[in-house]
Amino acid sequence: MRHACAAALVALGIILSVQGSSAAVPKPLTAGLPAPLFMRADLTGRPVDLKAYRGKVVLLDFWASWCAPCIVEIPHLIALQKTYGPRGLQVIGVSMDDSPDPVKTVMKRYAFDYPVLLGNAKFGDLYGGIYGLPVRFLVGPNGKILQLWKGELDPHVLDRAVRSALKLQMQ
Repeated sequence: MRHACAAALVALGIILSVQGSSAAVPKPLTAGLPAPLFMRADLTGRPVDLKAYRGKVVLLDFWASWCAPCIVEIPHLIALQKTYGPRGLQVIGVSMDDSPDPVKTVMKRYAFDYPVLLGNAKFGDLYGGIYGLPVRFLVGPNGKILQLWKGELDPHVLDRAVRSALKLQMQ
């Protein structure tokens, strides 16, 4: 009888832990879904409200100062913002670093021309769970996700997607 009660308690514990963990798994995001809205201050203290960018194409870049592929992409993202910002693109960086200090160092080194926010696990979960870096979301003017990419990305792929979202002719 004791063994049966102990076994039942162990089974109940397993069931509860599985149910608890499945509730904590973030819902994956895919193209066509609305991008989760957020409002938070960037590292200069200015508020960044995703909803305020409706009507623009937004490129959300999840990155970190310790991520080599992320750092390699930064000059290209800065160039995209310079080139296509006047045509309706807004790049927003979301650093997944634990503190702002290393992020600010990278920002000074590369002279970012777009806002950078400090993210965390909860913010990453809002976007389906950010488990590897870099991760980029291209959000259309209507607020829906057009495309997302995980890992290293050929800059030409990103260029084509941005130009297509902005409905610019390929030259």
